[in-house]
Amino acid sequence: MQRKHGTRHADHLGRRLRPRVPRSLPTDGLLNDPCSVLTAAEAAQVGLAYPGRPVNETSASCSFRSSGNPLNSISIGAVPQNPHGISDIYGQKARSAYFEPVSISGYPGALADIHDGRTSGNCQPWVGVTDELAVSIIPQISAGPNKNDPCGLAQKFAAAMIGHLKAQSGSS
Repeated sequence: MQRKHGTRHADHLGRRLRPRVPRSLPTDGLLNDPCSVLTAAEAAQVGLAYPGRPVNETSASCSFRSSGNPLNSISIGAVPQNPHGISDIYGQKARSAYFEPVSISGYPGALADIHDGRTSGNCQPWVGVTDELAVSIIPQISAGPNKNDPCGLAQKFAAAMIGHLKAQSGSS
């Protein structure tokens, strides 16, 4: 019973301390066709091959391969199971192996995961696109210069995605 109270307290604390998104971004593409979050030109700017490929049929996720090394990829997934968006990620801070608040193109986010694979080319940035929806970006970098900075590469991807979504909404 005590553990549940602690979890509820952490979840409440995360929602209370969370940053809010400056303006909700359109989420239809993220939820219904996550491979549409970048155009061919936007993917090329981040060093990715276009188009991305759905990870599976049951989740709102897509994987983009590196244009320079087919072993490297970045996956993106909207996480509607977290109904409080980025605040749910902040609420899980105590359970994370690493947690670093970030701002990506003015949108609140966090570098956070339960396993720290950053030295192995893996990182998990999260970014809030609405106050109710967070997006997970997962680079898997096996080789090349980005293996030493998978979080930086993932943040560039997130910035490109945010720019794409802002353009869809008519704001910049």
